[in-house]
Amino acid sequence: MIQLSPHMRVFVYVTPVDFRSGIDGLAGVCRSKLGQNPMSGAVFLFINRHRAAMKLLTFDGQGFVMCHKRLSQGKFKFWPQSTYALTGPQVLVLLYNGDPCGSKMAPAWKPLPVPI
Repeated sequence: MIQLSPHMRVFVYVTPVDFRSGIDGLAGVCRSKLGQNPMSGAVFLFINRHRAAMKLLTFDGQGFVMCHKRLSQGKFKFWPQSTYALTGPQVLVLLYNGDPCGSKMAPAWKPLPVPI
């Protein structure tokens, strides 16, 4: 299971990808198109041409984990059109076909009041 925490780095590849690509193909996209090491522990998100399916790729220290979500009806309503940074909680909103930019979330971190 993948734990998406607020401090995780998430990279979104905004161009649709051929979903016949497996782990090696998506890892190649991470290296060549995003300029990132797919074994860094970051989370990488990809979408297909029809915007009805999304793949998530990450490396957990032992091997790659790839998750595939396909909507049974409709398309993903939100997908960035240019380079975009998401947090772990925003990825969860995106996976539920929500708009991570429009959702109101608590800040990932806030300072605690100093006791007097």
